[in-house]
Amino acid sequence: MANRAVEVGRDHLLTQRQVLLLFAFLGGSLAESKWRRYSVAEEKERGFLLVNLAKDLGLSVEELTPRAAQVVSPGNKLLLQLNPQTGDLLLNEKLDREELCGPTEPCILHFQVLLHNPLQFITNELQVIDINDHSPVFFEKEMQLKILESSPSGTVISLGNAEDLDVGRNSLQNYTISPNSHFHVLTRNRRDGRKYPELVLDKALDREEQPELSLTLMALDGGSPPRSGTAQIHIQVLDINDNAPEFVQSLYEVQILESSPVNAVILTVSASDLDTGNFGLISYAFFHAPEEILKTFQLNPITGDMQLIKSLNFEAINTYEIDIEAKDGGGLSGKSTVIIEVVDVNDNPPGLTWSTVNSPIPENSAETVVAVFSVFDLDSGDNGRVVCSLQKDLPFVLKPSVENFYMVMSEGALDRESRAQYNITITVTDLGTPRLKTQHSIAVVVSDVNDNAPTFTQASYTLFVRENNSPALHLGTISATDRDAGTNALITYSLLPPRDPQLALASLVSINADNGQLFALRALDYEALRAFEFRVGATDRGSPALSSEAPVRVLVLDANDNAPFVLYPLQNASAPCTELVPRAAEAGYLVSKVVAVDGDSGQNAWLSYQLLKATEPGLFSVWAHNGEVRTARLLGERDAPRHRLLVQVRDNGEPPLSASVTLHVLLVDGFSQPYLPLPEVAPERAQADSLTVYLVIALASVSSLFLFSVLVLVGVRLCRRGRAASLGRCSVPEGHFPGHLVDISGTGTLSHSYQYEVCLTGGSGTGDFKFLRPIIPSNLMQET
Repeated sequence: MANRAVEVGRDHLLTQRQVLLLFAFLGGSLAESKWRRYSVAEEKERGFLLVNLAKDLGLSVEELTPRAAQVVSPGNKLLLQLNPQTGDLLLNEKLDREELCGPTEPCILHFQVLLHNPLQFITNELQVIDINDHSPVFFEKEMQLKILESSPSGTVISLGNAEDLDVGRNSLQNYTISPNSHFHVLTRNRRDGRKYPELVLDKALDREEQPELSLTLMALDGGSPPRSGTAQIHIQVLDINDNAPEFVQSLYEVQILESSPVNAVILTVSASDLDTGNFGLISYAFFHAPEEILKTFQLNPITGDMQLIKSLNFEAINTYEIDIEAKDGGGLSGKSTVIIEVVDVNDNPPGLTWSTVNSPIPENSAETVVAVFSVFDLDSGDNGRVVCSLQKDLPFVLKPSVENFYMVMSEGALDRESRAQYNITITVTDLGTPRLKTQHSIAVVVSDVNDNAPTFTQASYTLFVRENNSPALHLGTISATDRDAGTNALITYSLLPPRDPQLALASLVSINADNGQLFALRALDYEALRAFEFRVGATDRGSPALSSEAPVRVLVLDANDNAPFVLYPLQNASAPCTELVPRAAEAGYLVSKVVAVDGDSGQNAWLSYQLLKATEPGLFSVWAHNGEVRTARLLGERDAPRHRLLVQVRDNGEPPLSASVTLHVLLVDGFSQPYLPLPEVAPERAQADSLTVYLVIALASVSSLFLFSVLVLVGVRLCRRGRAASLGRCSVPEGHFPGHLVDISGTGTLSHSYQYEVCLTGGSGTGDFKFLRPIIPSNLMQET
């Protein structure tokens, strides 16, 4: 035995070296391939170093953090972790190969290393190497056997097998039995690789000599050191029952859908026994079935019907191998094997695992990776194949990557002003029948970029302000909007330099930079500035800042702040002007005309005239619209020679303003003075007697001679006063004469029909004369 143990140890050591050389060869061959495989023995503690992944991938440790390196496992099982500071790939938890892979060998765990910027997938495998941490265990610690004493040598008796959760050489290797003279044990292999023992009779039994035997059955694995498990075999020697039950089939194979209902009969086994009586009665039972089979199936001991008592799950167990024993009343038994293959149905909806979700994403950017995810389906075949899709009305597309990974990417530049958030729903559908699908949604926010300039609410603005306003008066509000958001939508208003360099805009208006309110800085005068234009700029606070501008026109509205100003007769002359009226003047005789202007406009400049006071009421009248002073009746001898008329000039403003002027009228006898007849003057008499004609001619001759004498006298006096050229006209004060009081519109206070040239002497005596001569426009002369 010692020599055999040494040989086994040498063989084991040689095998270990061969395995190590094999792994070294595989590792060298995969170093340059797309797939990388690492290995670790099970039961290593958490934090165990597998490999320096950065060095293995040819990356520097500094690249791991910027590229957001991460380890992704199917189903989000966090078995591994990557240390971004060192690049080491560590165990995240202790690995149990039997729990992870069960009997599957080799035990391969797939994982991917995901790198960003640029996006890169590296597929890797981790092989979990089995260690001998489980001993073989028998399902039955004690076995009861009944053997006919007539059983010939070489009779084979099936025994209950042991199970070892380890795999490979660490799994169960052989069976041994305690030394005896009647039996030895054989180790047999099933088709699935499991080993089971068979007891072989070496020497015929004699019930009378030894009715019972007790043996120890030992199961050994191939670990180093090996582990073992034992079971006791109690053998009862029976009298002759020479026919054992025999099954119709030694092997039953059946397929069943995993969706089969509970209590459904899967199959019926049948056996026969040629014996009669109690030795011919057969009962059926599971033969050394594990606990999982006993929980899943039930066998009718009389009919042989096998029923399903628990729902099947293809993804957990897809094949069952069951041994069934048929035993007669004499204790003889036959055995058959039932292999049940579970057929997959599409009962697992596909799943999705998010790896990366990028939100928010900036607008106006080109194709951008929004999310990275992987899909899986626990079913097999077409039931496990999946397809992914997005809504068709979104500017995003799905792009497949390695294996079951997909990327959600934007098709082009996004516009936050059109849509600020997208709810992306990914539909994962398998290809089974019926098709199952799941939907997963993510919210993607589009961040703002300053790509919209401020827009004014109006193309141009017109504001009105009445003159004589108070300083800091609110003129109006200039408003603009910006379709961007946040800081990019905050607007600052400003006054732009005027195109007219002579316009002192800074002294006229100001603007609130935050809300666009315009204010007048000083009182405006309509007569000095009726309107002005400038531009307002609106600038957002983005980077770079965008701006726009809008023209603004301010119209100053007139207020009635100017009283009428009398041009004639002047009131500040050194001597008052005296109007001469002959006593022979008829009613309607034009005595004078009061001429006035108003600096305002519109109805504020509409003037009306009124005679407020007269020395002799009823003798003179003033026309309200043109200020002409005329005689209201014929003059008489009893009328006073001197008259003083007070005429008021009043505008049409609110409230109305007025000015008054005093007019002096002197009635003279026998003085002929040209005058303008009224349009309503009665026509001359058709015929006049000759006497009247002579009198008129004589009166005209005398008047002409008198007028000539006066002119000579005035000319001599003027020469004596130093040749002053202005002495031949009415004296005009040297004070300021408002230049803006000029009627240029033709709708002011001066009539189109009449203008007057007034000439007065500069003296102050009563002998001074005035000449009032009408100047008729040429167009009126042509019309007549």
